[in-house]
Amino acid sequence: MAVGAGRERRLFLTGLAALVFSTIAAVLAGSYLSSVSDLLILIPGLMVLVPPTINMRGSISGVLASRISSSMHLGEFTGGFEGDGVLLQNLHASLLLTIATSVALGLIAPAVSALIGIPVIAAADLVLISVLAGLVSGLIVMGFTVLIAVLSYRRSVDMDMIAAPAVTTLGDLVTIPALALAAPLVLSVPEGGRGLLLIAVLLGVALLSLHSWRRGERVHEVVGEVLPLLIPLLILGTFAGVTYSAGLERLVTTGALLILIPPFAGICGSIGGILCSRIGTGMHLGVIDPEPVPSRAVGIQFAWTYLYTLILLPLMATCAHIAALLMGVSSPGLLTMVTIATLAGAIVMTLVNGIAYLTAMISFRYGYDPDNFGIPVITSSIDLLGAVALMSVISLFLI
Repeated sequence: MAVGAGRERRLFLTGLAALVFSTIAAVLAGSYLSSVSDLLILIPGLMVLVPPTINMRGSISGVLASRISSSMHLGEFTGGFEGDGVLLQNLHASLLLTIATSVALGLIAPAVSALIGIPVIAAADLVLISVLAGLVSGLIVMGFTVLIAVLSYRRSVDMDMIAAPAVTTLGDLVTIPALALAAPLVLSVPEGGRGLLLIAVLLGVALLSLHSWRRGERVHEVVGEVLPLLIPLLILGTFAGVTYSAGLERLVTTGALLILIPPFAGICGSIGGILCSRIGTGMHLGVIDPEPVPSRAVGIQFAWTYLYTLILLPLMATCAHIAALLMGVSSPGLLTMVTIATLAGAIVMTLVNGIAYLTAMISFRYGYDPDNFGIPVITSSIDLLGAVALMSVISLFLI
């Protein structure tokens, strides 16, 4: 019992260390977002792309990391790049998912924005921005995920405890700059040339997709299971972007609140990602039974999420407040920032616990891999739930 308790303590502290690092790094992403607030106002629709693009980076690389982690626990991972091996096959599947979701997002964003009444730039321009930013940030995050996998394998570290925070944070750090660079780059091309550029980009990603699709059955399996889930989740993420866009004036005026957005979604997503990975691995190993009523082992994981939330959300808010002071932007005050972040985080994580377990339990009982479903569902749910909870709590305290 003591040995088991000691191991759990070490795992918790490993996860906490990864999450603390992720919190600080995610605040840097939020600070960058606040620094390009003028760009968000000048390019209508750019803010709509931010949450779902970040979400897809976390979801796709989270699935990649979770599947690799499970393969390590099951003894299938070799750490090499064999053509039919776990690593290369999952990389090709992740590339396909990145391309498909980037194109889909460019089409979904203007449709949802029009439905809500949020003005955006032309749909073709949004597709170009989404694909270019998605590919660049996606390839970087996938490469980083592989690095974590190989190092975890060689050093015998439980990847479940570090992968989700690491890839989610890197997704925050690279996605916002990728969007901020892609948007003005696309719009700087003369209008007539953008059509040719769009055709060239779509042709290139189509050839790349065909190459990856022909890599094997495992690729078909992952894409077939995950893509039908990611598309509706993209819609949820787009609604989150619309929610932030509707309150963009308040967020820009009080710059510290804009800094909160990436780390809030990122940290909640990282905590949820650890929960999903642990539950998925537990079900694969037979330690957790997929029953409608969560077991005591699952209850312990739920307790971990609350403990992580109570430690990390105040830390995140404090870092965001300090960053706002250093940048010379407005903040509602340290106490208000901590209260807003912690209250909104507690609301979101309560819902996340239930969603994470239900997703894993239902997918496992119906013969699907919970690694393919848990993290995408959680990160997309957090996008929308987090946007609604955060904006609602902000409105409650800053009437």
